[in-house]
Amino acid sequence: MAAWFALQKPAHRLVLTLAVLAATMIDLGAAGAAGAPDVIVVRLDQARITRLPEKVATIVVGNPLIADVSLQAGGLLVLTGKGYGVTNLVALDRTGTVLSEFLIQVEAASDMSVVVYRGAARESYSCTPDCMPRVSLGDTQPYFDSTINQTVIRTGRSQGAGAPASGGAR
Repeated sequence: MAAWFALQKPAHRLVLTLAVLAATMIDLGAAGAAGAPDVIVVRLDQARITRLPEKVATIVVGNPLIADVSLQAGGLLVLTGKGYGVTNLVALDRTGTVLSEFLIQVEAASDMSVVVYRGAARESYSCTPDCMPRVSLGDTQPYFDSTINQTVIRTGRSQGAGAPASGGAR
């Protein structure tokens, strides 16, 4: 076959090569589509709702650091993006039979965010419409901790915890 191919004119070789490549890609596409599980895309720090088949008794998440799941009444599943990446979810009935399986892909939020680098230090801001501090995976530890601490203090005060022990305002 190789000798026959080498004897063909360059234009014929190009057509034959393209035909073989096209046939290979069609075969790979059909095999990949048949065996590939569904993918549900969730944004980091956002929730998405999907419906599971009836009679689901157990749900298993491959990596709960990537996605959190909560099964609600009526077969509703709440997916929350916790970390970047891809994990899987398997839904089982009471006998352990797999009813559903799919991938959960967590991507970056699509809001107007800005990342500022100060040397190696990274800080994230949400700019909707004004830029305000926002914690995001990958931010430098001091910035992350400071922003979280401010959020915790603000939440505590809004829930009636009052002023800090020092009596000073921030």
